Amino acid sequence: MRRREFITLLGGTAAWSYAARAQQADMLPVVGLLRNTPSASFEHIVAALSRGLGEAGFVDGRNVVIEQRWAEGRDDRLPALLADLIGRKAAVIVANTQGALAAKAAGTTTPVVFATGSDPVRDGLVASFNRPGANFTGVTFISSDLGTKRLELLHQLVPKTTTIAMLVGPDVPETVAERADVQKAAQAFGQQLVVAQATGLGEIAAAFTAFVERGAGALFVGTGAFTNSHREAIVALAAHRALPAIYSLREFVSIGGLIGYGSSITDAYRQAGIYAGRILKGEKPADLPVMQSSKFELVLNLKTAKSLGLQVPDRLLALADEMIE
Repeated sequence: MRRREFITLLGGTAAWSYAARAQQADMLPVVGLLRNTPSASFEHIVAALSRGLGEAGFVDGRNVVIEQRWAEGRDDRLPALLADLIGRKAAVIVANTQGALAAKAAGTTTPVVFATGSDPVRDGLVASFNRPGANFTGVTFISSDLGTKRLELLHQLVPKTTTIAMLVGPDVPETVAERADVQKAAQAFGQQLVVAQATGLGEIAAAFTAFVERGAGALFVGTGAFTNSHREAIVALAAHRALPAIYSLREFVSIGGLIGYGSSITDAYRQAGIYAGRILKGEKPADLPVMQSSKFELVLNLKTAKSLGLQVPDRLLALADEMIE
């Protein structure tokens, strides 16, 4: 065989192989990931979902395809992104709270596995935890209910502070419930709570200016997709304003936040991946009870505490699951 003919044959073989792989990928079941947040800085969630699917026997690109859809902070884009996933014939959709609510509103019959920090019964996603019914189930890492505990931990760090700032995102059931809980706890502690709501970066910056003007000595950052999506800016502003702050997730503390306490969102998405895998194997969402994430994390950033001139009490050091130095 001549060299040119051999090279041509090789090229044709490669093209056929590529086409075959592409066709094979089109035949694999699709797991959709739907979130209203930006995609940036959420790689750990995608990795956790992949780990959970792997534990159930599914590997992205081998026997399943993960299709990601991010609304980039614009909830109005969710219906179109959902329709796109359904058009791709997604076998199951993994969604955060707002994504799941959009799927519920659309009346989709595609199985939906949610990972939510809210109460899925209160939000109307399922009938009950044990018997979710219909095509929705998932994992809840309810963090808004821990507001009183987080305020107590912040009080241990700054016991003499009487004015506490609270930064919250747009009103959703999760954030509204947490705000009421924290306000009640602040009254019990004899503290004044200064609340500011933000819907964008400009309002976050303005809120910090208002906190300083009102004499706040510490900051409680509310839970939810909005604050989590803007964690880099929030942590940077807290450092700039020298405000000791408590957060609901370790992800804030790992980038310089002072203290975090709450359920693990990473573990919740791993569990959601396991449920998605079980549904791919033929189980029905209605038969899968809503899981409650039992992994709670108390994380301290000792370097940040030192920069703020704080002495961390021994009892907090003893309770911490992780200390970043």
